[in-house]
Formats: sequence, C-alpha cells, structure tokens
Amino acid sequence: MANIITRQIPNSITCCNLISGCMATGAAFYGNYSWAFLLIVIGAVFDFFDGMSARVLKVSSPIGKELDSLADVVTFGVAPSAMIFHLFHRVVYPDFMEPLRDVMPYTAFLMAAFSALRLAKFNIDTRQTSSFIGVPTPANTLFWASLIVGNYGFLVSEKFNAFFLFMFMLLSCFLLVAEIPMFALKFKNLSWQDNKIKFIFILTCIPMIIFLGFSCFAAIIAWYVILSVLTSRQKTH
Repeated sequence: MANIITRQIPNSITCCNLISGCMATGAAFYGNYSWAFLLIVIGAVFDFFDGMSARVLKVSSPIGKELDSLADVVTFGVAPSAMIFHLFHRVVYPDFMEPLRDVMPYTAFLMAAFSALRLAKFNIDTRQTSSFIGVPTPANTLFWASLIVGNYGFLVSEKFNAFFLFMFMLLSCFLLVAEIPMFALKFKNLSWQDNKIKFIFILTCIPMIIFLGFSCFAAIIAWYVILSVLTSRQKTH
C-alpha cells in the first residue's frame, strides 16, 4: 500500500502544477494579471519539486515524464498566451493595424504552440542534460508574466502598441526553439573557474531584485538570455 502511495506522490505534485496553470489561465482571461502571475510561480514551484521528489523516492516513470510535459504546456504555454491574449485587447492599435483588432489577440496562442514544441524538443534532445538549447519555457513565462504585471501602464500607453507587442512575442517564440546554448544553474562544484558565468549571473541579479520589484523577473530573464548569447559566442571563437 505504501509503495502505491509513494509512486503517486510525484504525479500528484505534477497535477498541482497543471491545476495552477489552469487557474492562471482563467485568471488571465479575466485580466487578473497579478493572480495569474502568482499562480504561474506556484506552478513553477510544483514543477521543480515533482522531479526532485521522483528522484528522491526513486519512482521515476515514463508516464510521469509525459504528464510533466503536458502540465508544463498549460502552465508555461497556455497561461502566458492567455495573458498576452487579454493584453492585446487593451493595447493601443496603430491605424494600419486597426482592421486586425479582432484577430490579433488570437495570435497570442502562437506562444503556446512554440512552448509545446520547445518542451517536445527538450524531451528528446540529449544535449540538454546539463544546459539548455533555446530559452526554457518557465523562464519565458516568468518574463512575460513579470513584464505585464510590472509594466502594465507602459504597455497600454501611447508609447507602446499592438505592433510592438506582436513583434516582441514573435521574438520570444523564436528564442524558445532557437539553437542558442543557454547555461543552466546546475552546480557540480563551487569553484569559480567552473561556474564563473553562473556566479556572475547570480551576483548581478541581486540589485535587480532589490530595486525593480515585479519587473525584476523580466529583467533577470532578459539578462539571462543576453549573457547566454554572449558566452556562447565566446565559446565558438
């Protein structure tokens, strides 16, 4: 009996991630961005602990891996798409895009599709055991959720518009599946030489967290992408 219960603990945590993603999606459709952001963060916490619990309890299974990906598609694909969908109804539209006002919100779900593709590639890509190729879906989601919550006033002002939102979203979709090496915050040891980039990233994130409030996640993810691109270029030269 105990073994049956133990085997279901990681899958139960994964289902909590899925439920959090569903609730975040619902909150986003109603324009409750702060609640959506919070629920996405909660989902990310569950996503972290389901894999850890499976390893600790030694109950990893193929169904657990598939369930994890399905949950992640919702929390880190559909939920941020729903936030952008609602934002498309609030941003300013330039004159040349006015005929597309009723259509543009639905383009937000391109991100859900690219997130699903990113997750599928991750599952079969043996190169991504200790690092990433392309922006991880949780990072992309936290970027968008933080950006919308922390900068909503700017996003719906005359300084921004639907065209910029659409192009920015397309760039984000591209980065999800791009063949760009991204470092992972995994430490085999604590030596400076082996983990220089990771330590630099962590140290530079501290002032962002202190001074930027809700926007810190967006700034941190943007800095993570920039630093990954810069360091990957150095390795190729």
